[in-house]
Amino acid sequence: MKPIIAITVGDFNGIGPEVALKAVTSSMVRRIAEPLLIGPRSIFEFTARTLGLLDSLSFADADLRSPIRAQRSSVPIVDLPGYSEKDVRLGKVSSQAGRCAGEAIERAVQLCLNGPADAVVTAPISKEALHKGGFQFDGHTEFLAALTHTANPLMLFLSPSMRVALVTIHRPLREVAPLITGQHLTRVAQIFAKSLQSDFGIVKPRIAVLGLNPHAGEHGEIGEEEETVILPTIAMLRRKGINVAGPFSADTFFGTKAYAEADGVLAMYHDQGLIPVKLLHFHEAVNFTAGLPIVRTSPDHGTAFGLAGKGIANPGSMIAAVRAAVEIKHMRNG
Repeated sequence: MKPIIAITVGDFNGIGPEVALKAVTSSMVRRIAEPLLIGPRSIFEFTARTLGLLDSLSFADADLRSPIRAQRSSVPIVDLPGYSEKDVRLGKVSSQAGRCAGEAIERAVQLCLNGPADAVVTAPISKEALHKGGFQFDGHTEFLAALTHTANPLMLFLSPSMRVALVTIHRPLREVAPLITGQHLTRVAQIFAKSLQSDFGIVKPRIAVLGLNPHAGEHGEIGEEEETVILPTIAMLRRKGINVAGPFSADTFFGTKAYAEADGVLAMYHDQGLIPVKLLHFHEAVNFTAGLPIVRTSPDHGTAFGLAGKGIANPGSMIAAVRAAVEIKHMRNG
C-alpha cells in the first residue's frame, strides 16, 4: 500500500498552498503516495481557482476511519474551519496565517502519531507570522520537537549530491561558537550517524565534519574551537566506532567536491551548510528532521511572499519532499 502523506497548508499568504496543490496533483506524487491535505478547504479552493484548477480538482473531507484514497480529480482534506479567502493577504505577514499554519502542523503531527498518516510534509511557514499567531517557536524543527516530546531533533538537508546536518540552527553568528561544545557536538554526530543508518540504510556511514573558522582554524591561528573542541570530539567519536573525519575547511571542502566521498556532512552553522546545498540543488533539496518518532520533511525554501498569488512557484522541492518522506518511511519499516 502507498503511504499516506499529510501535507500542511503552510503560510497561506505565501506559496505554501500553491506548491502543496501542485505536488498533490503531480503524477509522481500520485504514483508513490496517498496525499492528505491539512488546512482550510476555503484557502485551498481559493488557491485552486487562482491556478485555474478548480474545474478539474475538488476536495473531499477525509474519513479518517477508512483508508485514505485520492481520486483522479479529488484530493482528501482535513479541513481547518474558521478561515476564509477573506483572511488571505498575499505577500504579507499576518497573525491569521501564522495561527492557521501552526494549527495545521499540530493536526498533521497528531495524525502521524495516532494514525492514519504515515509521514508529514510541511509547506513553508513564516516565523514572524507563527509568533504573531501565538506559537512561540523559532521554526518547524523546534515546533515538531515540542509536539513529539523530542529532546534533540536534528535538522538535515538532503540533495542529490549530499546530506548536510547542522550543529546549530537558527542562531545569530555571534552566538554560534559558544554553542559548539564537546557534549553538543557528540550528541549531534551520534543522532546523525543513527539517522544515516536507520533512515537511509547506510550500514557504516562516513561523516565529514567541517571546521568553524576560516581554513579550519589554521592550527589555532584563526580561532581555537577546532583545537579545543572539534578535534578532541572527533577523536572520541572515532573511539566509539563512529566514522567521522575532519575538521575540514568548508570553502575547500565544497569547492573540491570532497562531499562526494562522504555519506553525510556536519556543518557548524546554518549558512555554512545551506549555501552549497541551495546553490547546487535549490529546487531539489529537502529539509528532513532526524531524531523524531515520525517522518517529517519539507521543501528547502521559504514562503516566497514575492511570488505569492502569481502561479509561478516551482513545486520541485515540495515534490522532492514527498518522495523523500516516502523513501524514509519505507526504510524505517524495513
